[in-house]
Amino acid sequence: MEIDNEFRNYIRPLSSEEYDKLEASILSEGIRDPLVIWQGILLDGYHRYKIAQEHGLEYKTVEVELPDRDAAKEWILVNQLGRRNLTEQEASYYRGKLYSAKKQHQYIHPKSVEQNVLRLDTAEELGKQYGVSHMTIKRDEQFSQAVDKVANEVGTEARNAILSGQAKVPKERVEQLIEIKHEAPELIEPILSGEITISKAMREIQRNKNESKPKPELPKGKYRVIYADPPWPVGSITMDKWKSPIEDKYPTMSIEDIGNLPINELAADECSLFLWTTHTFLPDALRLIEEWGFKYFCCITWDKGNGWTQNGFHKRTEFLLYAYKGGINIDQYGQAIPTIITEPSTQHSKKPDTIRELIKNKTPEPRLEMFARGNYEGWLCWGNEVNNE
Repeated sequence: MEIDNEFRNYIRPLSSEEYDKLEASILSEGIRDPLVIWQGILLDGYHRYKIAQEHGLEYKTVEVELPDRDAAKEWILVNQLGRRNLTEQEASYYRGKLYSAKKQHQYIHPKSVEQNVLRLDTAEELGKQYGVSHMTIKRDEQFSQAVDKVANEVGTEARNAILSGQAKVPKERVEQLIEIKHEAPELIEPILSGEITISKAMREIQRNKNESKPKPELPKGKYRVIYADPPWPVGSITMDKWKSPIEDKYPTMSIEDIGNLPINELAADECSLFLWTTHTFLPDALRLIEEWGFKYFCCITWDKGNGWTQNGFHKRTEFLLYAYKGGINIDQYGQAIPTIITEPSTQHSKKPDTIRELIKNKTPEPRLEMFARGNYEGWLCWGNEVNNE
């Protein structure tokens, strides 16, 4: 009997406890169910066959007739999906694999017609068969491809840990294991064993990166305008279903650390403060404005056209709070600064450049931008992503 490695990889692995129970049952009652083979290749019964070889036990086989190797793959996948003890991840994986396999055979050739006849949409067909939507089937395919990619890069033990549920890895973040393997291979085993989450691993990698970078010195001098977009402690808020949490993307700061920024010392006697915040941290931002010695005046609302829904509220806006110290130094003439700006967001956390320009055109120098992403004319820019060389 031949063991085909590709076919073998389609078979659901057993945990040590499951294998021990199967072995005990077989040693007590023998191998009751026949092993299934196709052209001498084992399709079903790998674990029973292994136990039989180890203990010299007899077994029976039954041959199935299939037209080709692709049909044999589909037979294995359908058979796996018929098992009762599949985890949610395993069911998703096998549905995705079956969808990929069936897509290769979109046409049938009925004897009653001379031309090819298109089958029903494969995703809809499988969705009806397994009680899920056609979009779930398509997401299953993405998941199965990601798992196989990880198995090739990280090892088959990663696939087993993901599918068994032992590794707490959300479907949409599976491929991040490859990134972790390259950047911090020592974290792979704790993730696969369930000791740590993938979010915790990514935070640790990001923290190590940040610690290895030289910290920019705080700016010196006095400024008549301070424009700041602090990295509020957003925690595990997720940007998008298929992307990682915000905290994995850049280092955040605690409310206390943001409050300890020397905003008051950097402010001139007459200074305008423009401070970005979100719905969640609006109360904190208002409190910090007062602690820094400023007086709140108004709020500019940015409608960015997208956002996440939380507790029935679609949070698609962010806020730029304006406060002043010593007096309002905004130019009273010409085009006024609007308090509502509608402009689609481009990349995560990046605020519209038009807002910076509006402020520049209505305020005096010197101006300071804190937590800037680059250098901009008319501003002294400070932040981890700024190159002042």
